[in-house]
Amino acid sequence: MAEYQTPTTGEGQESSFEQLKPYMNPTMAYYESSRCLFCFDAPCVKACPTGIDIPLFIRQIHTGNLDGAARTIYDSNYFGNICGKVCPTEVLCEGACVFNLQDVKPIEIGRLQSYATSRAIRQEKRLYQTGPANGHKVAVIGAGPASIACACELRLLGYEVDIFEAKSHPSGLAIYGCAPYKVTNQDVLEEVNYLQELFQFKVHYKHPIQTKAQITALEHDYAAILLGVGLGPTQALHLEGEELDNCIGATEFIEQVKLIPLTVEVGRRVIVIGGGNTAMDAASESARLGAEMVTVAYRRSKEEMRAYAFEYDLARSAGVMGLFNAAPVAVLGEEKVSGVRFVKTRNESGQLRHISGSEFEVACDMVILATGQAKQSAFLSLVDSLDKDGRGCIIVHPQTFQTSRPQYFAAGDAVNGGAEVVNAAAEGKLAARGIDKYISNSK
Repeated sequence: MAEYQTPTTGEGQESSFEQLKPYMNPTMAYYESSRCLFCFDAPCVKACPTGIDIPLFIRQIHTGNLDGAARTIYDSNYFGNICGKVCPTEVLCEGACVFNLQDVKPIEIGRLQSYATSRAIRQEKRLYQTGPANGHKVAVIGAGPASIACACELRLLGYEVDIFEAKSHPSGLAIYGCAPYKVTNQDVLEEVNYLQELFQFKVHYKHPIQTKAQITALEHDYAAILLGVGLGPTQALHLEGEELDNCIGATEFIEQVKLIPLTVEVGRRVIVIGGGNTAMDAASESARLGAEMVTVAYRRSKEEMRAYAFEYDLARSAGVMGLFNAAPVAVLGEEKVSGVRFVKTRNESGQLRHISGSEFEVACDMVILATGQAKQSAFLSLVDSLDKDGRGCIIVHPQTFQTSRPQYFAAGDAVNGGAEVVNAAAEGKLAARGIDKYISNSK
């Protein structure tokens, strides 16, 4: 029996995808902030990719200076509210909290961060003023976290910013790829709308950049261009039967759950192939949508999974089972999926080996491939002489995020190959400063 019923109403959807980090009320925030020791060396700050002054904003919350707390957070991370919810705080700031050394529950830094920033958003606090216009324009391709963070920083420096987004919504995987029990679409859109109102950058939706002519026009009209295009669709495994109905990529599945949750049809028996955090999200979401049996199948051992341990535990708590040392050989079925054929594996001196004669089949009616995302190769080929690494990621200067084409900068998943929202926010801000240095020197 499924642990969750298939949601058919908005209320049922909210119940199945109850927030993991719900907003605190003022009393909760006051008492939680009182627990902080305000460590001198602040290991939590060192663990944060954006370097937020965590002891400072917690002290500001405790003393009632909530505007100051929000400003402290946004000074370092323009996605303060979203990151408070979706960041893997268990292995970042909260994982570094000194209370862990005493077997005491760490400070709920993420929830305190969202508490302060969500209040600023709801009350439309004018925390910033854009810089005086400097006469220069910057084009940003893609409206993900790196792009929006870059746009905010550039507006503070006086640049005019145009963001060109192929889809109808902003914030990339923050809205299309983050599980709904981590953050709601409303939370994401409210923060992006707040930032756009605050910093006055322009976003041109449903405006894909697809031709060399468009690229040439941008190079002519803008002093610099940021590539914040993220990653593409799910990477194919090229398995036999991969084209069957009900065999879908995890990225595409999660997007459907985020945008049209009540119309997503989930199988009765689901197999998710992969061992990363996306696989755990896809599996947990399948279970919460009413699947009777959900199995995560990974070709290596449980200990070798790339997923955070807490993500796997979360999936297990939703009823998901694990199948390890099992590599997929074929997706079975006529027109629709009926199962997956696996072969058992073992690790021999770091090399994954298939065990001869160990093939077995597992019945299912849906397969979700959580096998990573393809690079935006077709788009990147439009930019001449753009250096990429062996993975197909854009090579940038580590401090300025400038590419091999001086007019171009890049940040986010197209550079790092797929990381957290907080990493993209950090990179976007650094890229903005790199752009400012480039344009200033060009003058």
